[in-house]
Amino acid sequence: MKTYSFNKEEKLKSRKMIETLFRDGKAFSVFPYRVIFMPARLTTEKYPVQAGFSVSSRRFPRAVDRNRIKRLGRECYRLEKQALYDALKARSARMAVFFIYTDKKIPDFPTLRHKFSVILEKLVKEINKWPADSVQ
Repeated sequence: MKTYSFNKEEKLKSRKMIETLFRDGKAFSVFPYRVIFMPARLTTEKYPVQAGFSVSSRRFPRAVDRNRIKRLGRECYRLEKQALYDALKARSARMAVFFIYTDKKIPDFPTLRHKFSVILEKLVKEINKWPADSVQ
């Protein structure tokens, strides 16, 4: 069954987990996003991924613009995340992931949705490379 939700438990909010993710996680870029991820022990058992979103206040000084970009990113993730969930459940793994928006202009939704499908395909490939002992 597909779940098209993005609940409170799916959001990456723990400061400790975010610091660990930025310190120890792996990263790749798919323009306009920089993606940082790592296998993790999460506080929730119901969802295999916790995700966070960020937009630079230097590039977008107006909070309205930053919030719009984050909202678009969360919506695209919500619609495209099922392949990532299926791959993690197949390996009974958990992960934390953080999306940092790097472009200088506000994106349109169809372009962003395509980019998120590419990002999540790349994450699935990375998950399949994980050794069995690194997965919690």
